[in-house]
Amino acid sequence: MPPRAARSGLLATIRPNDSCWRGFSADYASVYLVTLWRLIAVSVGLLPFVAKEIRQAARLVLMQQSCIGALAMAGYLAGVAGGIQLGVPAGLAALIADLLPVGVVLISTCALHQPRPASVWGGIALGVAGTLIVGHAALAIGSAPVWAYGLPVAGMLSLATGTVWQQRSSSRSALSPLATLWLQSLVSAPIFIMLQASQGRITPIVSSEFLVSVAWTALLATLGGYGLYWLCLQRSSSARVTSVLFLSPPVTLIWAWAMFREPLSWPMGLGTAVSAAGMFVVVNRDSYDAG
Repeated sequence: MPPRAARSGLLATIRPNDSCWRGFSADYASVYLVTLWRLIAVSVGLLPFVAKEIRQAARLVLMQQSCIGALAMAGYLAGVAGGIQLGVPAGLAALIADLLPVGVVLISTCALHQPRPASVWGGIALGVAGTLIVGHAALAIGSAPVWAYGLPVAGMLSLATGTVWQQRSSSRSALSPLATLWLQSLVSAPIFIMLQASQGRITPIVSSEFLVSVAWTALLATLGGYGLYWLCLQRSSSARVTSVLFLSPPVTLIWAWAMFREPLSWPMGLGTAVSAAGMFVVVNRDSYDAG
């Protein structure tokens, strides 16, 4: 398997872990609290490996990556987690987040005036259709106030904006992936301190469940998910990378089956096939343009 395809496959496999563990950790602590300590754990754990690089980095690069982190990490996580805490069904919030490829293409087309061929729009439409087929059961309305449903949308658009900015940044490769993650986690942590402080305690809960939730999301969702995401963006277009995330809903269901024994169904297979077809169209067109 080519290295780029392997990275894309890992990204589609690892990223949905975040959705599964949000549901798991919600039984033991607020989503904000788990996210806060996940960011603190990454900031502390990576510091010895990136301290020298951060000291030598240009101030402009550090400022730029801090802003991208505030959008792509803090904005995204706060929007999705905030919606869930206010009563938006977790499945619906995850489904909105999985529409990231639509947000990226819309921002790059409308705001940056980058025209997209009809084949890319067709692939995006297929990906959305497959996502809706797989996640149709998640389309419950829930009991949240109407405005709360805008939070996952805002979170998705925040990540899309950070994605496009990172892709266009001339200094996006000036920091290593580990240094990028450390800086973005450090910038995002104070935001979640304020969010969690408005809800209750900010100190960690002394329990094995909380520890496992923080460790799992720090390793897989942050180091694995975000690390691979930025690594893929350094080597391919934003449309191509985010189109892989159309496979997140079926992979999420597979993780839910493996972790919680939630049942699988035939719409999952159908939706996966449709999403895969859409992803193939976008990736194939991107390869053609690159060639």
